[in-house]
Amino acid sequence: MDPQNFMNQETLSALITRGIEAGTSIALAALILIVGMIVAGTVRGTIRKAATRSERVDDTLGNFFASLAYYGIMAIVLIAVLNRFGVETTSMVAALGAATLAIGLALQGTLSNLAAGVMIIFFRPYQLGDWVEVAGQGGSVKDINLFTTELATGDNKKVIIPNGAAWGSVITNYSANDTRRVDLVFSIDYGDDIEAAMQIIRDTISADERVHKDPEVFTAVTAHGASSVDIVTRAWCDTGDYWGVYFAAMKNVKEAFDKKGISIPYPHQVNVAREG
Repeated sequence: MDPQNFMNQETLSALITRGIEAGTSIALAALILIVGMIVAGTVRGTIRKAATRSERVDDTLGNFFASLAYYGIMAIVLIAVLNRFGVETTSMVAALGAATLAIGLALQGTLSNLAAGVMIIFFRPYQLGDWVEVAGQGGSVKDINLFTTELATGDNKKVIIPNGAAWGSVITNYSANDTRRVDLVFSIDYGDDIEAAMQIIRDTISADERVHKDPEVFTAVTAHGASSVDIVTRAWCDTGDYWGVYFAAMKNVKEAFDKKGISIPYPHQVNVAREG
């Protein structure tokens, strides 16, 4: 056999073999990529559907977890594809881990707010429309996202609270329960009939249709003040009626006291003159 022809045949055979290997690697890489995209898309859709069906998981949180799973799977798929082409992925994974750590340290505050936002959306200490006190700020909840909570104060000021500060503080939700107790204190003169005054208070407040009949309106003497006897009063109503009941009780009891001759004292001074 001619040595030149033998060399050409070997070269051709080697090229064919390498071509087959390259084609196989490309086909496998394409297959891995396609299957990986299908799996990632399916997982993302499944998580979104599960979040939609669950009352405890907000849509924002569901989309966040769905996207997180999608990109996590796609990262693994990309590494597998590169590995099919002989790319050394160990150093790439190490570099990616180092970059992730650096970014995490740089965005520590932001990630803290993100983690707190996930907890708030999942556990729902407050929801849209609730009247709350969060991180020392009171208002109606207008928006909750993964990083901040937006409140509108009683005089319609916009307050934005980082979720890290909200989750790390005491949260008071005034709208969480269906009913609330209205606490009031009425003062009468020492010369007035205490039992009569308490009966007037009970009758007046109970006449408000928004006040619950069970439990009944409660009254009791709570203090002997400098110039008055103080009567604590407790009535229950629906949470949405709280301020309406409160303001009406203050007005109606004052008017009832005036009609029945019960006086509401005010601080006064008595001058005592000494002879000599």
